[in-house]
Amino acid sequence: MKRSSALLDAGAIALSGLCLLHCLALPLLAAMLPLMGVWAQAEWVHALFVAIAVPVTGFALWRAHRQHRLPVLAMAGAAIGLLLLLAGAMGWPSHDAETPMTVVGSLLLASTHVWNAWRRHRH
Repeated sequence: MKRSSALLDAGAIALSGLCLLHCLALPLLAAMLPLMGVWAQAEWVHALFVAIAVPVTGFALWRAHRQHRLPVLAMAGAAIGLLLLLAGAMGWPSHDAETPMTVVGSLLLASTHVWNAWRRHRH
């Protein structure tokens, strides 16, 4: 059970990292390679990342919670991170806020999973 929880956390951290990479690196690549600009701005990419992040995070934290009760701060961090990712993917409240909200959401979500992995190894 610990191994599968570790894999879930590692997968969630990797997905958050990919999302962060998408938000920070692809705009730079798009400036150098105009062909990349179309994919970097594709709305389906944002929706795909959120659609993957929600069940992976939910399942990873649910399993961790079953083993050792998670603090409210961990659940709140994950929920806020997912909400920021969702808001960024939907372009809410504005298109200009998309990247900062997505970056903060990704970092918050990844840090929650890192904290969860650290807690699990500590027990």
